[in-house]
Amino acid sequence: MHAILIESFGGPEQMYIDEWPKPHPGAHEILVKVEATALNRADILQREGKYPPPEGESTIMGLEMAGTVESMGQRVTKWKPGDAVCGLLAGGGYAEYAVIHEDMALPVPKGLSFTEAAGLPEVFLTAFQALRWLARLQEGERILIHAGASGVGTAAIQLANTMGAHAVVTASAAKHAICKELGAVHAIDYTNQDFEAAVMEYTHEKGVDVVVDFIGGPYFQRNLNVLAMEGRLVMLAFLGGVYAEPLNLGPILRKRLQVMGSTLRARSLDYKIRLSQDLYRYAWPLFEQGKLRPVIDTIFDWKEASKAHQYMEDNRNQGKVILKVS
Repeated sequence: MHAILIESFGGPEQMYIDEWPKPHPGAHEILVKVEATALNRADILQREGKYPPPEGESTIMGLEMAGTVESMGQRVTKWKPGDAVCGLLAGGGYAEYAVIHEDMALPVPKGLSFTEAAGLPEVFLTAFQALRWLARLQEGERILIHAGASGVGTAAIQLANTMGAHAVVTASAAKHAICKELGAVHAIDYTNQDFEAAVMEYTHEKGVDVVVDFIGGPYFQRNLNVLAMEGRLVMLAFLGGVYAEPLNLGPILRKRLQVMGSTLRARSLDYKIRLSQDLYRYAWPLFEQGKLRPVIDTIFDWKEASKAHQYMEDNRNQGKVILKVS
């Protein structure tokens, strides 16, 4: 098969398409002919040599895909050749074929194309894990979602709405429209507003119950400050760095806050199966009713993967960037 490979760690220009051994499904795995995959920040970090795949996983980039079942392992009972599936991968999505455990694979929701379904697994699983499993978001609560126009941000806004919560987001001004279209009740332009002051003004000094953050150090103090009593902070990335100085930890005790961090790629297979199946039960009816949707910004042919990576690195996307495998 062909796959997108890396000449050496570095910029987008290091990627190229070449031959690579076709994977073989294990006893409980299916082999999928990949129709589309999607970009994630983790792909950029892996390309730069900063985020190696978990031991034993494919060294090819790509954490999600959608396609058709080509063949199955001898113990697979859920799928048959020709079935349309999508799913989360620990690696290997930037290729013509990928293998996935039968319980990790999910049917493409009715009414969605392969390119739409390819932009679904990673962001909705990450957002669902953050909101439902970690933060235990409740009806009527307020949630602050940083990077509201990112893939995970757009998924989190929609999920928060279905849970009866009120989503406040940070995003550059040009991206406020998409956030509000998806259901955000208030958008803050982080480029020229202090989000702490803006959140407290909007909430009449009450703060928010949950914060979902990807920035890390530079936002940590202000995240603590905007949380209401017994608020929960879920940290999913450190795009702004890992250091926060100076720091006043007083709000953690005074407001009985919970601070949580999580990744998804390195989680156990059992955890990811349980999360995938829980999301399937919760979200698939909502996808088919049109109450949830993957937000697709741009579709690139996979021969333009370098251009797609640069597009994401320039922070131009609102939602997902898709690679159509041809």
